Amino acid sequence: MVLFVVFALIAIVAAVGVIISRRPIYSALFLLLNFASLAALYIMLQAQFLAAVQVIVYGGAIVVLFLFVVMLLGGGELNDIRDTNRPFLQRFGWQRFVAVGLGVLMVAGLGYGLVTGELSAVQGDPAAFGQGSVQAIGSVLYTDYLLPFELASVLLLVGMIGAVVLARPPE
Repeated sequence: MVLFVVFALIAIVAAVGVIISRRPIYSALFLLLNFASLAALYIMLQAQFLAAVQVIVYGGAIVVLFLFVVMLLGGGELNDIRDTNRPFLQRFGWQRFVAVGLGVLMVAGLGYGLVTGELSAVQGDPAAFGQGSVQAIGSVLYTDYLLPFELASVLLLVGMIGAVVLARPPE
């Protein structure tokens, strides 16, 4: 229970760090920390496959892609949007009001679900857990779905080569 609280707090602090960080590089590193703490939470829930996917796909691929784009575009500090010469509504626009409204709707929905009991813990069927094991997923992936898996990997390779070619300075 103590480890759960520790990793949950790390995940929350890292998520807040992604939002409030002024440097895109730091935001990407906070995102990596968030993904790692979520993987630790998955391990505590006995979902080792989800933890491995969280680290490999999100931590390894998505964050590296974000860092690649940030470095390609220049990873400088973000400009301050607070211009005191303009009125409040012109400074922040309608996005802030929409975000606050959606946040209130989300909290209201969560509160309704907690009060009515619809957000209670659901226990799964013990026989279904074997179907989602790494061995079961791997055997289906490399037998029945081998061709789509290989085509997806070739597509990702072509995308990576295209990104490198586009990022190369002209000669």
